[in-house]
Amino acid sequence: MVLSNYELIWLFFIYSFLGWILETVAAAFKQKRFVNKGMVNLPFCIIYGAGAVFITIFGKGLNAIWLYIGSIILIIVFKWIAGNLIEKIYHEKWWDYSDRPLNIDGYVSITDSALLAVLVVAMMKWGNPLLAKAFRIIPRMLGGIIIWTLVILMLIDITATVIAVCGKEHKAKQLIKIEHGFTDFTTLLGEKIYSHIEKRLKRAYPDAKKTDAVKTENGVFASGCCFYKLVWLFLIGSFLGDITETIFCRVTMGVWMSRSSVVWGDFSIVWGLAIVMATILLHRYRNKPFYTLFFAGTFLGGAYEYICSVFTEIAFGKVFWDYSHLPFNLGGRINLLFCFFWGIAAVVWIKVIYPKLSLLIEKIPVKAGKILSWVLIIFMCCNMAVSSLALIRSTQRKNDIPAEQGWQRIMDERFDDERIMQIYPNATNTY
Repeated sequence: MVLSNYELIWLFFIYSFLGWILETVAAAFKQKRFVNKGMVNLPFCIIYGAGAVFITIFGKGLNAIWLYIGSIILIIVFKWIAGNLIEKIYHEKWWDYSDRPLNIDGYVSITDSALLAVLVVAMMKWGNPLLAKAFRIIPRMLGGIIIWTLVILMLIDITATVIAVCGKEHKAKQLIKIEHGFTDFTTLLGEKIYSHIEKRLKRAYPDAKKTDAVKTENGVFASGCCFYKLVWLFLIGSFLGDITETIFCRVTMGVWMSRSSVVWGDFSIVWGLAIVMATILLHRYRNKPFYTLFFAGTFLGGAYEYICSVFTEIAFGKVFWDYSHLPFNLGGRINLLFCFFWGIAAVVWIKVIYPKLSLLIEKIPVKAGKILSWVLIIFMCCNMAVSSLALIRSTQRKNDIPAEQGWQRIMDERFDDERIMQIYPNATNTY
């Protein structure tokens, strides 16, 4: 079933609350006392809410046994990425399944994921439809007030928690500092907020392990895996990915075909984002055997391509690739052969290309590198925005929606159907 954004927000809060109950009860049995296991102070475990919405959106095309298998895969990918990002941002490991069999880096227990997938199947088949009916009973105005109240409280709570976890007490003071005359009061309040959150998190995650922060070199542009390094990797990866796919199409199909994701330039956004995610998540395994990187790349690449396929179909109403004619495909969105290509690409990237490319990026002069980075960021943001509008308008034309607004007329003039077919030759409308 297709849920509206309003219903998806409700699902987020409902499943966050149910997840909080589950985690709190489990912690109570283990620690013999009540402990708020949520990452925030409110009674919500946001990883459950986000995971439920994530699977609801991206698992909608799966049925029967594929729904169960897909749920296991999505749970593993979601929790593994979440664990990695938490450690990357906070330099702490908040959970560890290393003592359990069939675990992945301690972030994921495959046996636990298989059990949790049973609940996910029940959620998709019975829970979501039942909750959707309940949401529609609530008067829309009342529901909107409740949702906005929860969203605002959640944003405030997340902001305070992130500041506390990062250990930046002086920022907490600055955020609540209203004016000079209330400095003493707000400083005291900031210290109390910081102290409360820090103590609660220590009680909630007593086994959290500190990890070493990545050190960067002063005077070197884009040292380490920093923001500017990821920007350049995204741009270079987008370009190389587009060129690789174009040559592949020429060799296998005998035609030159545009594989670009945007209307200006040869850039494949899917490849650019894949390069960034692979660097963040797989760089730590650079010294592992080749087969470890291969299987990780195959698994993550397949999940990533599936998610991208669903997202573009929802966002633009178009299917940009269809593997239904190939063996071992899943809904035409991914197939086993191309998943293996992701695995090979992961090995080549982490073992061969990234180390050399990283050194080249770091040789860029610091000042020039920052200026050029922001010029390219602005260009790519405009490029993706215009590309999105062009695709949306293309779908509107297919549905005979007239151009009544200025942006629609501009898109019709600059990016008509012939031009769109040149840029996106494989794109087909879904509605």
